[in-house]
Amino acid sequence: MEKVLYFVYNANSGIWNNYIDTIHKIVSPSTYSCDLCTLTHGNFSEKGIWKDFRKKSSFKCVFMYKDEFLNAYSKSGCENLKFPVILQKQEEKFLMFLDSEKLASLGSITELIEFIGENEV
Repeated sequence: MEKVLYFVYNANSGIWNNYIDTIHKIVSPSTYSCDLCTLTHGNFSEKGIWKDFRKKSSFKCVFMYKDEFLNAYSKSGCENLKFPVILQKQEEKFLMFLDSEKLASLGSITELIEFIGENEV
């Protein structure tokens, strides 16, 4: 069975939203509301260590903005999630892999990589 992780950012899709989020991360990083984005991306691009890890991971990784996820999976029982989250999809169900509180507690991309790596087996 394919192992799939859904990384759902606490941000909405679209060029304008991306621009606003980038400015927010630069001007006031301590108040930026997407810990997942902060872990996996710098101000302008994906972090190299993260990119290398996800290419080698046994998990298939799906990345979505919260509006895209909610539109695609509105009847999945996930409409009351607090974003960002990482969900594991098994058959037609989503299971919590990392909730927003745990993501907020991670101090670095290395900690995220270690957590995912420990759960790959």
